Amino acid sequence: MARSLKGIALVVTLGTLLSKVGGLIRQLVIAAAFGVGAAYDAYNYAYVLPGFLLILLGGINGPFHSAMVSVLSRRPRAEGAHILAALNTSVSALLLLVTIVLVLAADPLITLVGPGLAPELHAIARVQLQVMAPMALLAGLIGLGFGSLNAAYEFWIPAISPLMSSGALILGVGLLWWQLGADIALPSAAMTGGVVLALATLVGALLQWLIQLPALIRQGLARFQLVWDWRHPGVREVWRVMAPATLSSGMLQINVFTDLFFASGIVGAAAGLGYANLLVQTPLGLISNALLVPLLPTFSRLTAPEDRPQLIDRIRQGLMLSAASMIPLGGLFIALGGPIVALVYERGAFDASAAQLVTGLLMAYGLGMPAYLGRDVLVRVFYALGDGTTPFRISLAGIGLNVVFDWLLVGGPTPWGNQSPFNFGAPGLVLATVAINLLTCLALLVGLQQQVGGLPLRRWGMDLMRLAIAGVLVAGGAGILVTVVPWPAGLLGLVLQVSAPGLLGLALFALIGAQLKVPEVREVTQLVVGRFRAR
Repeated sequence: MARSLKGIALVVTLGTLLSKVGGLIRQLVIAAAFGVGAAYDAYNYAYVLPGFLLILLGGINGPFHSAMVSVLSRRPRAEGAHILAALNTSVSALLLLVTIVLVLAADPLITLVGPGLAPELHAIARVQLQVMAPMALLAGLIGLGFGSLNAAYEFWIPAISPLMSSGALILGVGLLWWQLGADIALPSAAMTGGVVLALATLVGALLQWLIQLPALIRQGLARFQLVWDWRHPGVREVWRVMAPATLSSGMLQINVFTDLFFASGIVGAAAGLGYANLLVQTPLGLISNALLVPLLPTFSRLTAPEDRPQLIDRIRQGLMLSAASMIPLGGLFIALGGPIVALVYERGAFDASAAQLVTGLLMAYGLGMPAYLGRDVLVRVFYALGDGTTPFRISLAGIGLNVVFDWLLVGGPTPWGNQSPFNFGAPGLVLATVAINLLTCLALLVGLQQQVGGLPLRRWGMDLMRLAIAGVLVAGGAGILVTVVPWPAGLLGLVLQVSAPGLLGLALFALIGAQLKVPEVREVTQLVVGRFRAR
């Protein structure tokens, strides 16, 4: 319990880094094997519902994880084991029913998610969804277990667990590639490739659950028995936080479903979104876990009225650190999108047209990087305060707005054909999400001001404006370097084209941020410089 936030952040960062590297290798293998072809394009539609549940219920910083940390961190270990067993029982019963529904209703569900899919893609996606349906049951067990481990200050296993899923997919696709060779990307092999993707994903989820069991046993939290106890105060408190929090986080995932609905008429858009999202989620997930995992228990212990000044300081710390890390990364994604995509993905079945599609999506994601992480920080504060209702209401409003923005920026089916006032194509889907996240952050800040009071929003806004100015200068400087400098051809040229402007841009951001007197930028810069000097 006495471990410092820095020590916890280091463990989480290292574990998450390994998981993100594994995820990147996984995506490189999939990109080289399938490109934006039928097997992976269909997979993105089939994965919507089981993946939605795995991310929503089983993800680190998800509602199950957050609720368990908030409740169990304040209770004795033996009581925590009873609460976990009771929740495992009730949640598994509910999710078993969900699994059955996914298997039996796979065909209409794929039609609902992707109404514009070609018949062959629809058939592949239907089979993939039926194979991955048991992930619904595993998702709840994973989220509850990882939340319990974090409440017991066990951070390593949850941080590296996604590595199991990546390893299963790499092995599955690798074996198929070894069997089929170059024919793996042919349309005739699309069904086989799609089934292998789905089966490997299911095995990966199973491994994520199995890897936590030894740690739960060691911490005295594992009870392999059915416990039907709805009346225990701890169980009721978890449900009180978890139910609205699940709905709230689910609203964010429903936006993904909405995006895929509008993307179903754009060839390769779903696959492109998957590739671009991986590039965004690699640094975002790394920084998010390192920042949010140690902060959530801290928020939960500072909810008393006498601790409000400390809570406000921690909220500012979370927001400013997220902005100081995400703004320069977003600027670099905008300036270096083309070289990044070419360096990471452009080989095998992933050709120049696929690279162009993913580059546009990555640049659009770059605009909204700060809002993604800032929203998560604010939502965790509400969870710590025992309020999952406010984020839910805000997310519910965001769903309706996301439909409107998707239609405005991309277009959608109407009786008069595909209509859109501004057709930005696939990047319009990302721009709509960026707009929703910005509006959500503003609404959450207003709600938090009403609950906590005393938030110096004007001062915070000025610091964020200074960071935004630094980010614009970074993006401009990196863009000029990419355009003006005659970079060598080939792999070495791409490495230099990404690394040189990227490192110079980050250094420029640190210099400008320090000169503009944003304390968090100076703290991060001094920490990095101090570690390099120590080496």
